[in-house]
Amino acid sequence: MTQSNGSETLKIIPLGGLHEIGKNTCVFEYGDEIVLLDAGLAFPTDGMHGVNIVLPDTTYLRDNRHKIKGMIVTHGHEDHIGGIPFHLKQFDIPVMYGPRLALALLEGKLEEAGVADRTELRTVRPRDIVRIGSYFFVEFIRNTHSIADSFTVAIHTPVGVVIHTGDFKFDHTPVDGEYFDFQKLAEYGEKGVHCLISDSTNSEVPGFTPSERAVFPNLDRVFGQAQGRLLVTTFASSVHRISMILELAKKHNRVVSVIGRSMLNVIAHARTLGYIKCEDDLLQPLHMTHKLPEDRVLILTTGSQGEPMSAMTRIANGEHRQVKVRKGDTIVFSANPIPGNTIAVVNTIDKLMIQGAKVIYGKEQGIHVSGHGCQEDQKLMISLTRPRFFLPVHGEHRMLVKHSQTAQSMGIPPENMVIINNGDVVELAKDEIRKGGKVPSGIELVDTSRSGMVNEKVLKERQHLAGDGIVTIAATVTSEGRQFAKPELHLSGVVTTIERALLQNKVEDAIEITLRDRWSEFARDLDGQIEVDWAGLQVQIERELQRLLRRELQSNPLLVFLMQNPEPAMVKSAPTRQRAAARVAS
Repeated sequence: MTQSNGSETLKIIPLGGLHEIGKNTCVFEYGDEIVLLDAGLAFPTDGMHGVNIVLPDTTYLRDNRHKIKGMIVTHGHEDHIGGIPFHLKQFDIPVMYGPRLALALLEGKLEEAGVADRTELRTVRPRDIVRIGSYFFVEFIRNTHSIADSFTVAIHTPVGVVIHTGDFKFDHTPVDGEYFDFQKLAEYGEKGVHCLISDSTNSEVPGFTPSERAVFPNLDRVFGQAQGRLLVTTFASSVHRISMILELAKKHNRVVSVIGRSMLNVIAHARTLGYIKCEDDLLQPLHMTHKLPEDRVLILTTGSQGEPMSAMTRIANGEHRQVKVRKGDTIVFSANPIPGNTIAVVNTIDKLMIQGAKVIYGKEQGIHVSGHGCQEDQKLMISLTRPRFFLPVHGEHRMLVKHSQTAQSMGIPPENMVIINNGDVVELAKDEIRKGGKVPSGIELVDTSRSGMVNEKVLKERQHLAGDGIVTIAATVTSEGRQFAKPELHLSGVVTTIERALLQNKVEDAIEITLRDRWSEFARDLDGQIEVDWAGLQVQIERELQRLLRRELQSNPLLVFLMQNPEPAMVKSAPTRQRAAARVAS
């Protein structure tokens, strides 16, 4: 490893995953080299109208693209790899190292986005060590999580070894038989871990997170009691859960039809890599199940989070072309709502029950367990690694605080840890951890086409439209400063108690008064030709109209004011702005 001069610090800069759930993205920077760890996405909140995907602000990476030497991928969940295709459209990442399943899923995403040539994917196996740049050596340590092929990583840096847990829990009976590598963690703990960066998602929950295998008997019971068709929804990436569902389908003599693009994609890759084992005849196209008795059919689908375009949501809304809810169906939600998705999920469940389905859901059913470690898992991670410094990540603020308290109970001094937000620069030296400066942080929004970015101004306009509606006013003003005709008024989504005709008259009066009182400020006669500052006049009329609308409507709708002149050839426009330009008032 290239030696440092002793004065530089390792910079750890999270761009996502702090004070939130999702879009986990972290930068490790030493000298003139940057290594990225994961690049995830999040899903939009209710107020993000027309937004499909939320990404972290990557201004810092775009500005420092020349420093990027590579990326570490810990596992294949969307909140860890979903942002990579979008980032590669803005900057190259020379090489990415990650587990087989994650990179298999990622390869298809990159090809679809047309950016496969902007990086090189290299698969790693447990205990593989790779060199990235001059300063970083990374060892991949097998862990257990809710997706197969997941890693904790030990990053060797000039200031010491930094262990990033990735997402983890300690599962002693993993479905795939791939056990957490306790020995390697303990070995690092014995040699000395400089800093532990650890998943905080379940830091408020006492005890250990149950094994994924604990779900099996409860699903077995539900499947055994179902009289008609079974419809099961879970996270598409929950390979272990899907493997158990397929095993139980065979046990209960049901064939399985899979609907949902992401579910089909994950199952195909997981079967190819050996993480899901089942006979070919267990999986059947949906049209083949129509010939079978209902108690022989299991439909496995996406939509456990109430996503608007998912298969289960479309089934609940009666919009799916091939699947309609029937009385006697048993529908199983083998997932708990992610924070922010609860309303969408319960609405979906209500719609399914109204149509006569029996819906099995909720924690008390025991048909879902988390993939993240609770307090005792977190304590075990700390006791195995015995870090000098500690940095809680992946969680909302209260989760980070609680995790830091757990670390303090394990003997790590408060001064040896920091609680940070996205964009904060953590400076890790040989003898100190501290907050440094801050880099640009925030969010970038991708619209429903997945091709265009939604900037802050557009989002505010959409929120404005959703809140108070839109008023469009078109007026024609002559070069003598008079209205050529009555202005046209259109209201969309505007609640008003004033009669439309009366509002039309008030709009006409407001424009007339402005022209009468302010025309001389915007028009002047130059050698017999009238020169008009149409842009300035338009702004002035807009201001008066906005005041009128706020007063009369008792709300603040978005105003679009269009102004034109009927005699453009006879009028010389002011050079400052093009005459009669359409303008959306902000």
